[in-house]
Amino acid sequence: MPDILFLPGAGASPEFWKPVGSLLPADWPKHYFSWPGLGHQPHDPAINGIDDLVQLVAARIDRPVDLVAQSMGGVIAARIALERPQMVRRLVLSVTSGGVDMAGLGAADWRPDYRHSFPQAAGWITAARSSASLPVEGIAAPTLLIWGDSDPISPVAVGQHLAARLPNARLEIVPGGNHDVAATHPDRVAALIARHLA
Repeated sequence: MPDILFLPGAGASPEFWKPVGSLLPADWPKHYFSWPGLGHQPHDPAINGIDDLVQLVAARIDRPVDLVAQSMGGVIAARIALERPQMVRRLVLSVTSGGVDMAGLGAADWRPDYRHSFPQAAGWITAARSSASLPVEGIAAPTLLIWGDSDPISPVAVGQHLAARLPNARLEIVPGGNHDVAATHPDRVAALIARHLA
């Protein structure tokens, strides 16, 4: 079994994915990332944007891995899957943007609430109005898309859009799931991930 790298969203906590990870087989190797300077994580002067976070994760990959990512973490995972396709065996994207036009798909602006919750977070995270579009059609890895049906930040329309564009993707919708669907529905999400990665 390859290493599983769990990438959080802009909340940045390595704890986010642990309830799901704890429900996966104990012998599957798991690594939980945090994002310096985001959420409540300590700042690192070397981290000044998404590009630096992509490099942070890529530096930990020396053989094929599985990437499991939430929200902003999905942008990082998608970029790695595009830039280093031989190093990503399987991909799981949960309520992510994947570098698509979020507002055009009905997404609410998350930035004011984020800044209120994390006033010490690095300025760059809320400065950009949108992430650059990604050529997700080029992602070769089999991809599981997990969405909640009650998420205003990344509505189901985003998951449907990605499912239509990714060449090897399956969309699963969790009833009652919000933007933190992996944290609130860990049993359901872990079961979906286990089946995809096995």
